[in-house]
Order: sequence, then C-alpha cells, then structure tokens
Amino acid sequence: MFETRSPRNFNSAPQSVTAFIATVLEPAITVLVYLGALAWHGEEVGRADLTLCFLVLALTFPGINRFRDRLSSAAVGILGSWITLLAILLGFGYGTRSLDLFQHDVILFWVVATPVIQLAAVRLGFMAIRQQARQPGNRRSAVVIGAGALGVKVAHALSSSPTQGVDFVGYFDDRADARVHSDSAGKRLGNLLEAAPYIRAHGVKEVFITLPLGSQPRIIDLLEHLQGTTASIYFVPDVFGISIIQGRLQDMSGVPVVGICETPFTGTNRMIKRISDVVLSILILLLIFPIMLAVAIGVKLSSPGPAIFRQKRNGLDGEEIIVYKFRSMRAMDNGAVVKQATKGDPRITPFGAFIRRTSLDELPQFINVLQGRMSIVGPRPHAVAHNEMYRQLIKAYMVRHKVKPGITGWAQVNGHRGETDTLDKMQARVEYDLEYLRNWPLGLDLVIILRTAKSMLSDSKAY
Repeated sequence: MFETRSPRNFNSAPQSVTAFIATVLEPAITVLVYLGALAWHGEEVGRADLTLCFLVLALTFPGINRFRDRLSSAAVGILGSWITLLAILLGFGYGTRSLDLFQHDVILFWVVATPVIQLAAVRLGFMAIRQQARQPGNRRSAVVIGAGALGVKVAHALSSSPTQGVDFVGYFDDRADARVHSDSAGKRLGNLLEAAPYIRAHGVKEVFITLPLGSQPRIIDLLEHLQGTTASIYFVPDVFGISIIQGRLQDMSGVPVVGICETPFTGTNRMIKRISDVVLSILILLLIFPIMLAVAIGVKLSSPGPAIFRQKRNGLDGEEIIVYKFRSMRAMDNGAVVKQATKGDPRITPFGAFIRRTSLDELPQFINVLQGRMSIVGPRPHAVAHNEMYRQLIKAYMVRHKVKPGITGWAQVNGHRGETDTLDKMQARVEYDLEYLRNWPLGLDLVIILRTAKSMLSDSKAY
C-alpha cells in the first residue's frame, strides 16, 4: 500500500479586519457625506446624484488602509486622493456638460467635509487599533532565530509600530555576542538548541527564522524541534540584496513559488490599467485636439517636412515598437530626421525647442496609448541604442520593460525629465521607474498625470 500525501497548499494570508474595513471606509464615507449634504440642504436624490454616487464608488473602491499611518501621512494621502478624484469628476462633468445638474451648495459642502470626516475616521481607527494592541490579552511575544542583519531588520519591524501588539523578546543564534550584528549583541537568549525549550517554557507565540538558505540542514533540524511547540513559525528569506519587483507567493498545484520580479499588471490589474488608459486617453485627446492641431500647423510652418515622425523604441518585454512625436527638427531631403537630438542641436527649430520645453511634442503618443503600444503612465521609452548600452551598466535596467512605456512617469514628475547624458542621471531615473513598478496603484497614475499637467506649464527643464 502506498502512502498518500496531500499537496502542500500555500494560501494567501486572509485579509485582516482592519484591512477589510479600510476597503469600504473611504468609498462609503464619500457617498454617505454626499447623500447627507443633499438631506441637509433639503434636496431630493435625483438620477444625476445616483449616477455620481455610483461613479464615486467605482473610482474609489477598494479604499486604502491608512489606519497604521502617521497623522501627517494619512492627511497627505487622503487629500491627494480626494483632489485626484475631484479632478476626474470635474473632467467627466465638463466633458458630458452635466455640471449644471448639481447644486453648488451641496457640492461645496461635500468637497470640504469629505476629507475631514475621512481623516477623523482614520484617526479613530488608529486609536482603536493602538488601544486594542495595548490590551494584555492581545499582546504576542516573539523571538527571532538568527542575530544577523536580517534578524535585526525583523526585530525592528516587530517592535517599531505601536499597533503591532508584539513584544519582541530576543534572538537565538549559535554565534557568540562578539560575532553577531552589533544591534543584537546583549539580546541573545541562547543557541538554536535552546530555542524550543525556551519557547515552550515562556509561552512564546511567534517565531521568525532569518537564517541564510545555506543553513538548510540546521533549519530542518530547528523546525523539527519548533513543531513540538505551539508557536506560529515564519521563515523570512534573505532577499534584501535583490531588487524585488511585485514580490508575491503563488501556489502552483501545491508547489510554493516565490515571485521575485514580476509585472504589476497581471489579472485584474492589467484590465484596470488598460481600461483607464483607453478612457483617459480618449478624454485627453478630445480636450487637447485643438492644441494638437495648432502644434501640427506650427511644425509645418517652422520647416518643410511631416508634422509627425516615428521613432523605434523598446516596448513591453523589450519588443520594438513605433512611437509618434511632433517633429521638432529640420527634416532631411527624404523627410527623415536622423540621430538623437540633444540640447542645443542646430537641427532643432525655434518652434521645435518650444514644444520640447513644454513637452507638447509628446502629445501624439496618446494615439500610441489607444493602439496599445504605450500607457499614459509608465517608464519613458529610451532609444534602442541607449537600452543596449545601459543594460550592461545599470543593475536591473531592463526590468523597467516589464510594463508598457509611458508618456509620463514617476521619474519625470520627480525631476528626472529630458536628457540623461550621464550614468548618474540614468541611474536615478531607473530607480524611480523601479519604485513605480514596486508600488503601483491606479491612484498613483492619476497623481502622476496631474503633476505632469502642472509641470508642463511651469517646468523649463524638459530637455
């Protein structure tokens, strides 16, 4: 008879109660405050009001968990999200000519009261979580196996937040205090063989193993002993020296697979990103069509040649794509524009210098977005020759091609626009691009779009 073993399933951690509340809190408050404003002013709920409420729910759900943020961080986050939402709603209202369907007094009350009530709710939630964490019955004692740099990071994470509810006890390591990390010296409780007896004797609730993967025999032996206790056991892989992009644990038919470098735009995220690109690019193209027409006429009058020219760039997964731009240089006899232009290039026309400085030459790329070659927000596409050079000089450079290139990006709104004529400039831009990939939510795209619109009017360092 053969022994049958069930597959080792690695399920995602269940959503916490506070995370679930945060998911619905901000959307619910936004809608309820609007309905309350209608009632306060004696107005009936009409079709336009219901449409606005459904649109707000669609744009704000799920809410962001801010319960563990500091007051200043929560305030900035709420205000930024609120301004972004209002800008989108104003754009929809202007585009559909429906602004007059709403009472101005109601809208003004809603605009002012909503972020204040949201911040108050978040603060109350923070105080409730902190108070709950202080209750003796909710405290959890924890130890860390491994007194190296990673163990110190874990210990700091456990004890740094007042809402964690964790009492960090100390470390277990076979090395003497003189050989462990300086921040863990004096906090070592014993060696690895002494860990399980200590945990049983003191009722330790959580154990975090931070030993290097090269210590596999010791880890297996340690787990055999720890499974004789009632403590929850967690293994923390040492991946701090690796550039993690959208790291996640996946279950592949019972086999745990740890994602180290993955695009954020998979599953529903991919659908949301594409829908937002199509909707926003259509709205933006409708709004900027007169500007594009004026720029095209200006290009034609500035010098002979086509108004738009095509560039080869690397797109998603490094595949070559064609990108459109308004021509800013004098064309050759065959109508082509050769070589990459730099600041002060004599081929750049005076009008071309103007549209470069204001980034108006990038406007045709909204057509690329509709074609699916680009996104509105993402890492800027570099020249193919630049990619081949910098991929050998900058660590994780090609990871930025895990997403579609964008018209604007996180690097651009943080001051890294235009020429990257030094390795340090390119390194800084790539770091911001990777930060965008690690931390993407849809709200970040909207913030970048608004900051880009502002910088087009005020920033003279686009190129």
